[in-house]
Amino acid sequence: MTLDFSGLRDLRASHPAAIGRALAERRRRDVITGDGRIFIVAADHPARGAIAVGSDATAMANRYDLIERMALALSRPGVDGVLGTPDIIDDLAGLGLLDDKLVVGSMNRGGLRGATFELDDRYTAYNIDAIARQGLDFAKTLIRIDLDDAGTASTLQATAHAVNAAADAQIPIMLEPFMSSRVGDRVVNDLSANAVILSTAIASGLGNSSAYTWMKLPVVPEMERVMEATTMPTLLLGGDNGGDPDETFAAWESALALPGVRGLTVGRTLLYPHDGDVAAAVDTAARLVHRELA
Repeated sequence: MTLDFSGLRDLRASHPAAIGRALAERRRRDVITGDGRIFIVAADHPARGAIAVGSDATAMANRYDLIERMALALSRPGVDGVLGTPDIIDDLAGLGLLDDKLVVGSMNRGGLRGATFELDDRYTAYNIDAIARQGLDFAKTLIRIDLDDAGTASTLQATAHAVNAAADAQIPIMLEPFMSSRVGDRVVNDLSANAVILSTAIASGLGNSSAYTWMKLPVVPEMERVMEATTMPTLLLGGDNGGDPDETFAAWESALALPGVRGLTVGRTLLYPHDGDVAAAVDTAARLVHRELA
């Protein structure tokens, strides 16, 4: 796939308003269509300072390479949309790649990886007003809950305000909660079933309405118990690509069969697969979500 990066650079420099027009004029679709399931490709990691994939510390550093991988993923059958920060979404809009796709705006990227303030995850990217004004379809937040870190309180409060604003605007918002703690200089998420159930319970109560709230949850052992913890529509997240691909796909397939699971929101695992074949990885995931493609 050949992308006009020269034209995109010129557009950004000379005609920046054209990016807003591209978003406003793109062909939109309903959130729920067809089989009622959703497959979103995610690329909001770099804005939080998370550009590593597996052992490659700078895998996502090359923006041109990342956008080419995103464009290839969006061209594959069964891919319903993209999750990104404004820089990513604006690049894709400027290249004309968002027609008939769901566009999910990532909101809180202030919890930079490795920072002392990592768990005080400020809302530094999209807000709900911008998501509505630009014609995006969905909002997304990250909620890491460390009971020993006072920064968690600010993130919870800000997220409650985001949920309120999303409900007022009638925009669906997916919450990605974790119970987290510091191990040395790293924030580590607890991926036990009990921890995911607890984080889901906490996140579910944020805001003054849950009518537009979705969950974005990791695939963990005892996933049946996790899905018994919420009635909210849920998308599964993919995490890093450090594990065996066959085991990862098998775990997704099992979890996708559970009541309440509506699909996948996956980034690095599919954009940077071990064998380098982005199209094949995306196609495999698409067949898991949309069974008619199998």
